[in-house]
Amino acid sequence: MAERSLSRNWLEAAALRPLLASRSLNVAKAYARLLDLASPKLRRVAYRNLAMAMPDLDRERTVAGVFESIARILHSVAHFPAIGKTNVGQWIGYEGFEHYEAAKRRGKGVLFATAHLGNWELSAFAHALMTEPMNVVVRPLDNPLIDRIAEQRRTLSGNRIIGKKDFLRPILRALQNNEAVGILVDQNALAGRGVFAGFFGIPACTDPSFARLAAHTGATVIPGFAFWNEARQRYVLKFYPPLEITGDTLRDTQTVQSAVEAAIRECPDQWLWIHRRWKTRPAGEPALY
Repeated sequence: MAERSLSRNWLEAAALRPLLASRSLNVAKAYARLLDLASPKLRRVAYRNLAMAMPDLDRERTVAGVFESIARILHSVAHFPAIGKTNVGQWIGYEGFEHYEAAKRRGKGVLFATAHLGNWELSAFAHALMTEPMNVVVRPLDNPLIDRIAEQRRTLSGNRIIGKKDFLRPILRALQNNEAVGILVDQNALAGRGVFAGFFGIPACTDPSFARLAAHTGATVIPGFAFWNEARQRYVLKFYPPLEITGDTLRDTQTVQSAVEAAIRECPDQWLWIHRRWKTRPAGEPALY
């Protein structure tokens, strides 16, 4: 990847400030619309993904929902400094919290298998306010100025950030202390770093580290996603029953990916279809994008 210029970083960070200052949903929608117009390849990727994975869906309507979901995420992040224990319930509530309580009683820590589905930023932020702080594994953003803003916002509720480059030791320490760790598990892995698991019936290169961590530590694995509920006009942070981890890396990776797929099928217009999830192909297979 080409090195980013300092001027580009500053311009992008400056462009973000009006959104953070306004805290307006309409402004967030304008930003999402601008992203759509400025990067037409994102929509093309989404159409391609939907054609392969869920061909029966209305693609235009689904992709419109994706950008609406992005707008809601931006809107909530803009409000993070104003969200606290007294008003977090206006934004989000739990479903399936008993699974988390049972996992904590086991005492071996909790691994949240989450994804770019619903509002992954608000889910972790709000959990810290509604229950207790957790650890969140993140990849640094390409723009270091925006990354600094993101980290500051993500930690306002008490959460701890774990960088993807040196993640193993702090994760192990957190799980030994019976803490929760959230990891996004729905991204394409590079060739040689992943294993292929079925995802919507298509082999998807997936980082096996999550499955190996779960097997090594004995931590309870809970799929968790914050879905937007239109009727309630707020998010629902849904925790699913724990997944069975066998110690077979490929089988366990498939179990996790199948759980994510099932959750996406519940709210397909809230998943980030603009990501090239199937970019890495098995040897000998043609590129899909």
